[in-house]
Amino acid sequence: MKVILTAGGTGGHIYPALGVIEELKKDKNNEFLYIGTKDRMESELIPSMGIKYESLEVYGLTKNIKTNLKNIHCIISSYKKAKKIIKEFNPDYVIGFGGYVTYPVIMASHKLKIKSAIHEQNKIPGKTNKILSKYADITFISFRESKEYFKNKVIYSGNPCGQKAITISSHDKTKLGFHKDKKLILIVMGSLGSEVINEKLKEFLSSYNDPNSEILFITGKRSYEDFKNIKVTKNVKVVPFYNDLSGLMKTADLIISRAGASTISEILALNLPSILIPSPYVANNHQYYNAKDLSDKNLSIMLEQDNLNTDTLKEAINNCFKNENKIKENLKKVPKLEASRIIVEEIKK
Repeated sequence: MKVILTAGGTGGHIYPALGVIEELKKDKNNEFLYIGTKDRMESELIPSMGIKYESLEVYGLTKNIKTNLKNIHCIISSYKKAKKIIKEFNPDYVIGFGGYVTYPVIMASHKLKIKSAIHEQNKIPGKTNKILSKYADITFISFRESKEYFKNKVIYSGNPCGQKAITISSHDKTKLGFHKDKKLILIVMGSLGSEVINEKLKEFLSSYNDPNSEILFITGKRSYEDFKNIKVTKNVKVVPFYNDLSGLMKTADLIISRAGASTISEILALNLPSILIPSPYVANNHQYYNAKDLSDKNLSIMLEQDNLNTDTLKEAINNCFKNENKIKENLKKVPKLEASRIIVEEIKK
């Protein structure tokens, strides 16, 4: 079976695609090609993993008319290039995982009458996937409630990032410098971190002295220098980056993070209590609706960025540990879907 996968821009789109690639690798007869952007995250990551890669120059539309004229030209050029790539690779199937790059690829596959699918990671889909669902044969969704937004065949698959989290090895927190008998709180706001959140956390990290818990705070590479001169309490450790975040999540007792789709899928898969601080800067306010869905189902605590301060965060942590057993019981009731396997099996059909 030959499959083209396309996704771009952020880890939230790219990592689910990589999860499906891992599933495809289980059959040595499968071939796959990844189509991404020319200069975003995937353009370096995917080739470094030894995966065959083709790039398109494509950007999203903005409010600037002059910029949009250039971007529309790029979309048209990318559509033509995508048709050429597809004809040469001759896939049995094409699947898109989000990002602007998926638009010309899925449209080209439709024009060439090649079966295709899209995967939506967020509860409320973005504009691109709403449009593409009219042309793709299947839409895979991560949240059951997303079904109402699509008209074509919809399959509730879950997010491939959750499946990966279940199989990955956990860490020994004592080797990370933490106590075996104390709760470990992980605070992370993505690989780059969040300057706004980090600034709000400085007072909190300097005053947090709960004797029963410890904190590992991952600042993000660009913000680590800001914390070198901040005096934190003895039960707080500050690092710029951590390679195996999924394994670390499996070790933690509580995570405080943004509400990106991949992170949420791992939280649900690992039955991990969480405090979600949705980013207000993402398109369509995706993270707010992702976090609200978990909060409404008593699977997590949502704390909005504007309301975040030392007192509200301490209160949220206390509430989380106070209701830990109930939260974990609720999390265990959430279906643990083998998303990558479901997607690959459906493609095979």
